[in-house]
Order: sequence, then C-alpha cells, then structure tokens
Amino acid sequence: MSAAEPNRERPPETPPSGAGLEWINRFAALPDAFHHRPEPAPFPGARLLASSPAMRERLGLTPEDLAAEPWLGMITRGEPVAGTPQVASVYAGHQFGVYVPQLGDGRAKLLGEVRTPAGEHWELQSKGSGPTAFSRHADGRAVLRSSIREYLVSEHMAALGIPTTRAVALYGSSLRVFRERIESGAVVLRAAPSFLRFGHFEYFHYAGYPERLRQLIDYALDHDFPEHREAEDPVRAMLETVTARTAELMADWQAVGFSHGVMNTDNMSLTGLTIDYGPFAFMDAYDPDYICNHTDQGGRYAFGRQPGVAQWNLIRLAETLVGQFRAPDIDTAVEQAKPVLEAYQEQFRAAWLRRMRAKLGLQLGRDEDEALIQDLLARMAAEGVDYTRFFRQLPALEDGDARQGFLEELEDPRAWAAWEDRWRARLGHETRPTAERHAAMRAVNPKYILRNHLAQAAIERAEEGDLSEVERLQRVLSRPFDEQPEDEDLAGLPPAWASGIQLSCSS
Repeated sequence: MSAAEPNRERPPETPPSGAGLEWINRFAALPDAFHHRPEPAPFPGARLLASSPAMRERLGLTPEDLAAEPWLGMITRGEPVAGTPQVASVYAGHQFGVYVPQLGDGRAKLLGEVRTPAGEHWELQSKGSGPTAFSRHADGRAVLRSSIREYLVSEHMAALGIPTTRAVALYGSSLRVFRERIESGAVVLRAAPSFLRFGHFEYFHYAGYPERLRQLIDYALDHDFPEHREAEDPVRAMLETVTARTAELMADWQAVGFSHGVMNTDNMSLTGLTIDYGPFAFMDAYDPDYICNHTDQGGRYAFGRQPGVAQWNLIRLAETLVGQFRAPDIDTAVEQAKPVLEAYQEQFRAAWLRRMRAKLGLQLGRDEDEALIQDLLARMAAEGVDYTRFFRQLPALEDGDARQGFLEELEDPRAWAAWEDRWRARLGHETRPTAERHAAMRAVNPKYILRNHLAQAAIERAEEGDLSEVERLQRVLSRPFDEQPEDEDLAGLPPAWASGIQLSCSS
C-alpha cells in the first residue's frame, strides 16, 4: 500500500516532563498502512507565543515546559516522543462533493496519546511543523495568520460549550513561508480525545481494503466508542452515535452563528468535534446565505446549508460502514442504516429548537415556538440585524430604560412590534421569574465572539511583534458570557471595513 513508508527504528528518548502524563500512542501502534512517519524538519527561531491556561491545567504542563526542550523540539520540529516517532495519518474525502482518493495529514503530525492523572485521554497533534508523505507538493507549514485564528477559536469554541479540538499552545519562528505573500511560519499544538475523521474510513473503503477498514473500525470502537463493543451490532450502534453527535454539533453551530467554511468529509470528526479551522467565521449580520470562504463559489457550505451538508456527509460515512454491519447481506444492512440516517433531521431540529428556545428565554416547549423563531430569523435576515448583539440584548425589550437603546439598532423598530407582541405573549406561558430568565438568557447568548475584524486586528499587531491583542482576545473570549465591562469595545458592532475581509483555505 502506498499510504505509508516502512517504520524506521529511532533511538529511545526520555519521556517528556508533565505532571504524571502517561504516553500510550495507540494510533501509532497500528500497521504502517494507516500512517507515515515523517522526518523531523527545522523550525528556526522557535519560540512559545501563547498557551492555553485551561489546557495546560488539564495536561499538567507549565509555560516553562512548553517553551523548553524536549517539548519545543517535539512540537515545532517533529522530533520523536518518548522513543516513538510521530505519525501523519492517511485519509481520503469528498471535497466540495467530489471524491479525492488520497489526502492525509499534509502538515499535521500526531505526537502521541497521553493519559492524564485525572484519567483523561488526549491525542496531541502539531500543525505546521513540516512536510509529510501527504503534503501533496506543499511545504507542510502553517502561517502565523491562520495559526492565531485557529489558536483563538479553538479555545473560544470550548468556552462557548461547543465540542471542538483544543489548542494547547501557539509557536512562532523566523521561518519565512510563501503564500500570496511572504509570511512567518507558525505551529499550533492541538489536542483532542480523537482526531479520527470520516475520511479515514472512506480511504480504506474506496481503495478496496476491507481488512484494513475492519481494523480501523475495531480501533475506533476500542478507542472512542467502547460502550458499543457489546451492542447487538457495534458498527451500527457507532453510526447511530456519530449521527446523533453530528446533529447536536450542527445545532450548536447554527445557534451561535458559526460558519465552518470547508465541510468536506475529511473535515468531519467521527466523535462530533469541530475540527480543522480554516476560513471559518462567526456571522455579523444574520444571513442564512452567508459564505465565509470566498473560494466557495457556489455556496455549497453557506451558513444555512450546514445541517444538510452534514447529513450528506453522514451518508458518505454510512456507505463505508454498512458492509461491516452484523446483517445477513448488504441489502439488509442498507435497510438497517436508513432509519439511522433518516433520524438525523429530527435530531437536528429538536436540538436546534432547544437552543433557540433558550436564546429567547423559553424554558417550556410549545407548538408555536418554531414559527416564532423562524419568523424572527426571517426579519433579522431582511434587515441585516447583528446576530450576536440582538440575542444578547433581547432582555432589554422587557426593560423600559434599556428598550429604546435596543430598538435604535433596528432599521425599522415599528415593523418589529408584531413579533415583539408574539414573543411577549409567549413569555406569558413561562413560569420563571424575569430576573432568573434573563440570567439564563445571558448564559446562552454570548456577549463576545471572535469576529473577523477582531482576529484581523490581533493578527496585524502580532505580525509586528506585539502579542498584546492576542492575549487580550484569549482572556476575554475564554469568558464569552460574562460582562467584562473593561473590554466593552470588543462587543461592539463591526466597522464598515470588516465586510471586506476575505477568507480562504490558504494558510
């Protein structure tokens, strides 16, 4: 198989320090067909720029650990970890609907898997530390611009309560990387319970390696879905869980106004995480047709299409798994998969309604809620109302003193009167005290999000050597639901120039 080169013996290394971290490396123990072992690559002038306090605590690491050897070399140069070479995994994927038979980790390297003293399992992966067998003639590098965005948004999404890969640390260098312009090379240390993607299964299925596919499925069941090992049909049970988690994730994205930008099957996490932050964006003005990736000419991954794309991707995953069901024949297996996939739409709808009700302060479910929500979104789209600020300030409609300031942000306040009357009438069926309801609304409607213009301002200063705005955003976005009045300027409407920010897959 061309997916990987033979293993090379490496000298044993001393396990890196960390408060009781135990290195396990289960994925690297799979046969060579699943991964390639890239050579270490230079990363001149490597230095730690920032690190996540939350992830440092979970891993038992200090900034001093991350800034010094052996961690510095492992993360930025791809040097072996505890005697085990790092690996880049092979996978395939449907990109913009077209199947690509081999992709793989082109600039990501799995350092290994650790178990913390608390019993948590984390896979650690560097992004940007040099080429692999799957770099596809690229340099395997990442630039500071995109690395800052991924570092900030990973921890921000976690603070929002949305399942996501995490960012442990951000590194800079004196390395020059050629993109549309010359930029500085950077590396992000990512962490996740699992980095398995839909595309991992597609690779072995479409390449015609059923034994390897079965081995990958067994690995996934043992590593990520052990609760299904004793199920009547473990593979079907796994698909059911993946479908349900994906529905919940899409509801999270839609409720917070997050647009991923590149929902290819190779960018879909098997465990329901947000993964691979490229040309992502949080919407400013609400627009279901919003396209954050300017290379998405047809709008395949527009904001409003994300839930449907996720179902399409799940069907592609199911096509790789049905042959492994415990069914008498493939036709029976296909029939067994249909209700699993058909359940997705109702799972998504129910999850989305729960989140949107909470945003409106509604605790009890009533039949008229969906129409109330859809009519609100239609009006927001018609006027281009700022999505985040509208929901954050919604309690002001019940506050006589603050109400006028809220209405002044609306283009035609009188046109909102009919919807406001319906909302007030609906609140009449609720039983919570007003103050309690408002507190609950503030707990689900963030005041601060990583808007494009905020990220861009931090990037521009960082490229000049000033990391203060990156540090400020990291601090504020780690508490997105808190008032933080000293940083009120970060919660304002975007400037006019923000609409001209162009995002692409170039990073």
